[in-house]
Amino acid sequence: METKDIKDVQRISKRSTVVLSPTIHKVWNVVVGKNLQKETKVWRGIALMLFGLLILLQTFTIRIEPKFTLIKRVNTRNISTAQTSNKTDAASKTANASIDASALQKVVLPTEGVVLPIFWGDIGKKMVKDGVIDDQKFRALFEGGLQNVEETMLSGSVNGPIVMNEQNSRYMLDILWAFGLANKNPILENGEMTDKQYGGAGNFASTGGWTLSNGKAMDHYSKHAYVPLTKDQQDLVDRVSSNIYRPCCGNSTHFPDCNHGMAMLGLLQLLAANGVSEKDMYKIALVVNSYWFPQTYIDLAMYFKEQGKEWQNIDPQVALGTQYSSAKGYQETRSKIQSLPQPKQGGGGCGV
Repeated sequence: METKDIKDVQRISKRSTVVLSPTIHKVWNVVVGKNLQKETKVWRGIALMLFGLLILLQTFTIRIEPKFTLIKRVNTRNISTAQTSNKTDAASKTANASIDASALQKVVLPTEGVVLPIFWGDIGKKMVKDGVIDDQKFRALFEGGLQNVEETMLSGSVNGPIVMNEQNSRYMLDILWAFGLANKNPILENGEMTDKQYGGAGNFASTGGWTLSNGKAMDHYSKHAYVPLTKDQQDLVDRVSSNIYRPCCGNSTHFPDCNHGMAMLGLLQLLAANGVSEKDMYKIALVVNSYWFPQTYIDLAMYFKEQGKEWQNIDPQVALGTQYSSAKGYQETRSKIQSLPQPKQGGGGCGV
């Protein structure tokens, strides 16, 4: 390129730079200036709105309510349901408050007692002679001494039915415990008591806990044939004992691991031997269990009363079953009772 051409290009380039620079600056200032003005106006407007809202809130009380009728209907329905529920609960409490606990107690624990249609004879005398019962140890349990029938059961001969009531329920528990332990029976020899997983029949409260004999309790365990049973009678005892539970544990009478279970097993053998029907066996057993566990069965009567059912109309077999008379069943039922009587003292212990 010639020297002249080079100078012409430089001159054109210099001229372009001088011309474009002021234009760019002008455009930039216009654009930026407008944007700043816009932003200033926007923020100024927002500030004025917030200040006005603050003045409004300080001057007036504002309530916000939905215009949709659906929401109002739902709220009204919820309020109505809650009011109905409260009325129902109040009515239930009023009904429960009217339950007479003392009247229930008289039904559950009749003062006249329950007749045991058994032939006892001189079983007590035989048990003392055989050492199943140590006469001196046994008598020491009863500080006030033995009543007439009690004395006869232990040392004499009873030829008629025996009446059990609240007053002699402890005595009947102990003497039937001794009989149930000693009377020879397949349930004791082949049932749950001899299951190896429990380490032998001598490790239970019903055996190890019997300290009123001469020698060890296991020396008399199912050893004495005081009341032998026929096959049909034994089948009856097997069946009924499997359906009678007690609230001190979760086992049936067929597994007599405590004094109540062993005493009930003894009673069932006596009832079967005397020709008592299966239906009557459950009926008698329920009253006997009630004397041994008074609070349990008063509570159950209260539960059924709240369900609109009278205790005397409850099937004894149902009441004695695992749903109500086992430890777990009773506790679950008790938790559903709205009104409970004061606990009654006595009963329930599984020892001498």
